[in-house]
Amino acid sequence: MSLIQAVIMGLVQGLAEFLPISSSGHLAIFRHILGINTDTGLLFDVLLHIGTLIAIFIAFWGDIKELIVEGIQILGAFFANVGIFFQKLFGRKKDYRKVITTPYRRFVMLVLVSTIPTGIMGLLFQDVIESASETILIPGIFLLFTAILLWISDRVSSGKKDAQSAAWLDAGVIGVAQGFATMPGLSRSGTTITACLLCGFDRNFAVKYSFIMSIPAVLGAAVLELKDFTPADLPGSELISYLIGTVVAAVVGYICIKTMLVVVRGKKFKYFSIYCFIVGAIAVIANFVI
Repeated sequence: MSLIQAVIMGLVQGLAEFLPISSSGHLAIFRHILGINTDTGLLFDVLLHIGTLIAIFIAFWGDIKELIVEGIQILGAFFANVGIFFQKLFGRKKDYRKVITTPYRRFVMLVLVSTIPTGIMGLLFQDVIESASETILIPGIFLLFTAILLWISDRVSSGKKDAQSAAWLDAGVIGVAQGFATMPGLSRSGTTITACLLCGFDRNFAVKYSFIMSIPAVLGAAVLELKDFTPADLPGSELISYLIGTVVAAVVGYICIKTMLVVVRGKKFKYFSIYCFIVGAIAVIANFVI
């Protein structure tokens, strides 16, 4: 992979991960257009996703820091209750600690509930997802589905649900939506934000929830992909290109997160809907013509 190819792929990832146009779909299409064939399988894709993950941490660091702190305290309360359970077995009377005591603790639990169906679906359909990226037909078809979802999202009124009022069922439904969005061409952000809005989420909270809930999914995918990886598997000549592509994805991704907050508030998904429809249609036609 040349340096210019890595920069282009990093740019595509940073733009498409947070703008609702499907990063995986665009990466698959651009890979075919540029004739890129990496020797490390999905490694470069994983590194690009890590780059955009860094962008999420920077953009939402205040919230993420609180979620980490509250998550640790949830674990503390859980183990304390386990201890109380065993004490009760020996006749000691002691009340259990309440675990969900703040909005951020509830936010943590909502994200965990969303992550469960996403993780299960990712494991079950891993081979299907990988094979779907080997052609531009599947990404093209799912880009058309993304166009429909974005068209719907602009017509959904903003709800009032936030971390305190969102139901556990809402989190589960959004997690299933994120699971389906692992298919190339189906925008993760577009799909999950649309699901959030359909569940009655406030528009600003829908964007925040969509991006933060992607953290466990991206980390889990990275672990699965890199568990058997060793430095010897990466050609030294491509290391710099991989790293630069990752940095480009992080920088562009941060800019796009800020852009998405404006887009969702202004109900401007229709422009991305038109774009996804055009790109999807071209990809489907190109699959049969080229």
